[in-house]
Amino acid sequence: MTRALVTGSTSGLGLEFAWQLAGTGHDLVLVSRDEARMRAVAAQITDAHDVQIEVLPADLSDRARLEKVALRLTDPVAPIDLLVNNAGYGLRGGFLEVGIQDHEKQMDTLMRAVLVLSHAAARTMVQRRRGAIINVSSLAGYTAAGPYAASKSWVTVFTESLAVELKGTGVTATALLPGFVQTEFHERAAISMDGLPRVGWLKAPFVVEQGLKDAAKGQVLSIPSITYRTAGEVSRIAPRRLMRLLTGPAWSARLGRRALRRSRRRASARDLHAPWQCDDS
Repeated sequence: MTRALVTGSTSGLGLEFAWQLAGTGHDLVLVSRDEARMRAVAAQITDAHDVQIEVLPADLSDRARLEKVALRLTDPVAPIDLLVNNAGYGLRGGFLEVGIQDHEKQMDTLMRAVLVLSHAAARTMVQRRRGAIINVSSLAGYTAAGPYAASKSWVTVFTESLAVELKGTGVTATALLPGFVQTEFHERAAISMDGLPRVGWLKAPFVVEQGLKDAAKGQVLSIPSITYRTAGEVSRIAPRRLMRLLTGPAWSARLGRRALRRSRRRASARDLHAPWQCDDS
């Protein structure tokens, strides 16, 4: 029986990773800040699948809590075969609009936690000559869309460098770079994405399935869907000046205006096609 540790495991891609891994017979170690929700998820999964699940409550921006998770990764009695670094969140507002402490906490979760946990897992896995690490990054890392994008750029490059160092050890490292995925991410960050066409959104089960398949093949970069692979390649090689124009603060403002226009159009359509809602009193 193999065992996977998944951070940010109570929602979004992390939750989907937990379900799919349990479905293929992996025992799980779930890591999340929300212990009650995590235990509820564990109960639901064990009702459906014959697997063992540990819950490890931890805010990964807290160094002491992070160290406990790192220590779990080095346990020789119940070793971890797959680490999924998925925990992360967005912040609402531009860089100067958000307090520096909030930025620091976000960077601790998005980068330092990935660094610390990858280090602990990789050293232990190399000793056993087998194992895999999946770091959930984002195509946003190819853009100039603020600190979040910068952190994902770091995750991608870090994972690539780790994969090079691990070559020949029996251990692999894969960066999963999805585009827009239908999860709770934007809702939790209070970010409206109404201005984006729905055709560009991916389903979480598809993203996770592709990520696991690519990791099993030892692929370093996993970009689900041909559309996003093409977009990622274009973003990677495009002049940086162009990327700044397309994805900087002006882009965010345009997105907000588009969302507002769509909201107004929907309201107008409701008024036009639902005359029974008029007040006849």
